[in-house]
Amino acid sequence: MSSPRTLPETLRQALDGHPDSPLCVAFSGGPDSAALLHALATLPPARARGLRALHVDHRLHPESGAWAAQAAAFCVSLDVDCEVRRVEVARGGSDGLEAAARHARYAAFADALQPGEWLLLGHHRDDQAETVLLKLLRGAGPQGLGGMRAVRPLGAGRLWRPLLDLPREVLRAYVEAHGLPCIDDPSNRDTSLARNHLRHEILPRLRLHWPHAVDSILHSASLCRAADDTLRAHWLKAFGTLHDSTNDSLDAQAWLTLDPALREPLLDHWLHASGLPAPTAAQRRQIERQCHARAGQQPCVCWPGAELHIWKGRLWAHAPRASVDPHWEANWHGEALTLPDGGRLSLSPDARLDSPLTVRLRRGGERIKPAGDRHTRELRDLFQQVALPPWRRLACPLLYAEGELVAVADLWRTARGAALFDAARARPRWIPPG
Repeated sequence: MSSPRTLPETLRQALDGHPDSPLCVAFSGGPDSAALLHALATLPPARARGLRALHVDHRLHPESGAWAAQAAAFCVSLDVDCEVRRVEVARGGSDGLEAAARHARYAAFADALQPGEWLLLGHHRDDQAETVLLKLLRGAGPQGLGGMRAVRPLGAGRLWRPLLDLPREVLRAYVEAHGLPCIDDPSNRDTSLARNHLRHEILPRLRLHWPHAVDSILHSASLCRAADDTLRAHWLKAFGTLHDSTNDSLDAQAWLTLDPALREPLLDHWLHASGLPAPTAAQRRQIERQCHARAGQQPCVCWPGAELHIWKGRLWAHAPRASVDPHWEANWHGEALTLPDGGRLSLSPDARLDSPLTVRLRRGGERIKPAGDRHTRELRDLFQQVALPPWRRLACPLLYAEGELVAVADLWRTARGAALFDAARARPRWIPPG
């Protein structure tokens, strides 16, 4: 099916075919996203959905701050709100700087999206062909070879690529016709980066011998996508059985017994639903090996933007946690208190303690005698009894009164602790990060 001739026509048809959700454009300031944002700003239906822009400053180039300012100024000229997010890109990882920047960018996207909001990206037909070739060279299966999906979940909203049927030249012609100012990031010409090498070196040579190379690549991608959609029905059914929605974990052994054609996309679906990036093929093999770890071991597989734990026969995943200082402490009267790992401690309902308590983190060997219990217990044993994940234990808030441990988060209180909170007519409430 041929695509509409112009960018505004493409977007008008796309908007007509999708829900009336709030819209946010991932705006790098380059030609593609500039064309996308400008064209949307000319469409009343897009403005009616609260059109705004989101610019991610990777801080990898000395001019990145100036680029963020230029992006914001462009949005002002369109009367579109622009949010700038600055990120830290992990350096020295095994996946390289290009992948690390992408992980940081998408994590920022997921964090910035408002509930129900759709994030529009300027990826086009040529980007799709490059993506399929990259996936092929990395040994992907039907899901990867199907290319980028037009719509998928992201954070509290959805990611949307409405221009995947539109060639690059249509967007560049739009930029020239409207004289749009665009950011020139020199990294886009760096052919040591995989995608740039394909774009500037490989695809032009392919087109010399196969003028319809992009058409053929995308036709193959559509066949892979159809195969993937068929498989999707099967792994989604399996996901409903393996997934525990109360704690967002997966049954590790049941996952491991699935056919690889189901196992891999199921894992990606679970991770993406939490705004986490998928692992590489090597990391997948490591996860599978670690599922056979002996009882008592607590394997953890990490990659940029994600940590996956195998614990109590289940898979658990979250964004990397900040390291915490075990000697951290704070005085607390019951106000909302941010903990070192990003969790929160408060009183429920809102109240104030007559005398402040000291909040500390675990340092090892702590014991408590819960109210109504005849015995003093080690925290290690109590944590195991309530199946508190190990990665949450180090930042679990411990509450002290005059040096005596009187409560452990909202899990246990001594008789003295119970009396203190009864007097305030409130209870501790601990919300771990994520």
